[in-house]
Amino acid sequence: MRVRPLLTLAAAGLVADALWRRERAARLTPLPPSDEPVPDDHHFVTAAGVALDEATRRAASAYARERGLQVLDLVPAGLDAARALELVRRVDPETYRGSRLAPGGGGGHAVLVAADVVRRAGITRFAGLSAAEMEELAVRLKRYAPVHADLAVAPGIVPAGCPAADRRRILRGRWPSDLPVYLTGNLIGLAALAAALVKSVLGARRLRDALPAAGVLAAAAAQPYLATAGTALRPHDRRRFALARPVGALYRWIRVALEREAPDPDLPRQRERYAAEIARGVERFYEPRRTDCPWCGSTALRHRVTSGDHQHHRPGVFRLDACDACGHVFQNPRLNAEGLDFHYRDFYDGPGGPEVERGFRLAAPHYRDRARMLRGHAEPKAWLDVGGGHGHFCNAARDVWPQTRFDALDMSVSVKEAEDRGWIDGGHLGFFPDLADKLAGAYDVVSMHHYLEHTMDPRAELDAAARVLPPGGHLLIEVPDPEWIVGRLAGRWWHAWFQPQHLHFVTVRNLVGALSERGFTAVAVERGPAHQPVDLLMVVMMLAHRVVPDPAKPWRSARYRRLRGAARTAVYVAAGPLMFAAAALDQFLHPLIKRTGRSNTYRVLARRLPDED
Repeated sequence: MRVRPLLTLAAAGLVADALWRRERAARLTPLPPSDEPVPDDHHFVTAAGVALDEATRRAASAYARERGLQVLDLVPAGLDAARALELVRRVDPETYRGSRLAPGGGGGHAVLVAADVVRRAGITRFAGLSAAEMEELAVRLKRYAPVHADLAVAPGIVPAGCPAADRRRILRGRWPSDLPVYLTGNLIGLAALAAALVKSVLGARRLRDALPAAGVLAAAAAQPYLATAGTALRPHDRRRFALARPVGALYRWIRVALEREAPDPDLPRQRERYAAEIARGVERFYEPRRTDCPWCGSTALRHRVTSGDHQHHRPGVFRLDACDACGHVFQNPRLNAEGLDFHYRDFYDGPGGPEVERGFRLAAPHYRDRARMLRGHAEPKAWLDVGGGHGHFCNAARDVWPQTRFDALDMSVSVKEAEDRGWIDGGHLGFFPDLADKLAGAYDVVSMHHYLEHTMDPRAELDAAARVLPPGGHLLIEVPDPEWIVGRLAGRWWHAWFQPQHLHFVTVRNLVGALSERGFTAVAVERGPAHQPVDLLMVVMMLAHRVVPDPAKPWRSARYRRLRGAARTAVYVAAGPLMFAAAALDQFLHPLIKRTGRSNTYRVLARRLPDED
């Protein structure tokens, strides 16, 4: 393979990337001075070694009041080049405030926080935080002030450093299960680029043969200047960073990769608990096998899929049967209450929480598409999202229906966290059928997004919705489509089978029929537009994950943990190009699938008819 054309492309890419970052950096606003006093309800949290003078406090407070902000991250004008480049890569100042589910970000030095957010977010420390703690705080504060958080440049702040240990902890928060893969991928990329540069220079017979390599070095050195020129950012180490860039980048990544992380003190206890439960056997987690369909009662059953837990690899084998009479697909034998508790524990919260949070955050456009389905059918006043979890849908749906009251119901305490964040107006903790009579008539819209497939009895959930909604009220449901062709072709590797958590897969015909029996009429059905473009990527990821499960999970044995961790990293790095190709193909096919009448997901919007006299 010829190296010089690739180096020319690399140089062009570095320049283009720098100009893209500059476009973002130019949107960072410097704080204008102010003589107005700081009100009592404005608090400041600062990193270790950072002192805020009174002028900066006054300027920040006035800026926050003028713009209605509850959180304002103060970015030093002289922020070091590495963090400045990273900041404008992760955060677009133009859209940051209005993006409800954007990950929190900031300069890691100081932040103004309104008293209400201090109380709801449980902030108790206001000074001496490490760089990693400031990053974690920025993430948390964005959740508690989703449209009242912003950034501004504070010229008066003297920048402080970010040790390698803090850098690794920050990256761990962004890549909770995949940090070794992320670090290894970056190191391999930088090493490959260095090797290409050396090969190009050593193989040059004429001066012009070395120009592509010189272009890469020049572009890398110029990047911090191009990215911050004419902006409020003026990294204090810009010259040193630029001159050391050829070797400095690789050195910084190596330091972070070699940094040891403090072990989770709670992990041994968790391992002991899971080991004790698994030692008792997992057969007790299942109900007796059914011989008839739970939807229509037919005994014409056939085997559809046998699968393990491909997401987290807890022990157990799970079988899905299909009914030839009605098409319903269901887990058989089904997990009992104890089994569901075992497999749900530490998935949406605890050790699994950060991974789930990242996935939910990326689905914001999909959430808004769901909410838009009501347009032309109703103007919702009070909306109940059943299975609402942390409230991600409700938070995003406010962009579509800003005047609507959004409440959520869930069996997990996460619904109370959603209420504290302000993502929902009210939370109900418990099971929908148990609370339905108490909630009757309180809502004109009820939604169930990827909820029915998790329930023990989907029909009982529909009965509950019929009791809650008044005549004219609307029920919006989104579920995986068991008739999707990839589900047949990929077999157990189709992500939407999602064993063992998905217990029932209801066909469109069955759902519309069940709604009709309960006094609803379907006013809209979406299949193609509801498609989620992840089928091929998830097949590759689950196959890789199956070869080398994450050894850090508390239900996995601690034996040979480091060796198995290294093997997992190697497999994921090797599978990276295939994952990229699968993701690209998913996105390429997405607009085509949206125009068809089938997809991996469908939505039904139904209106409750007037009661018959």
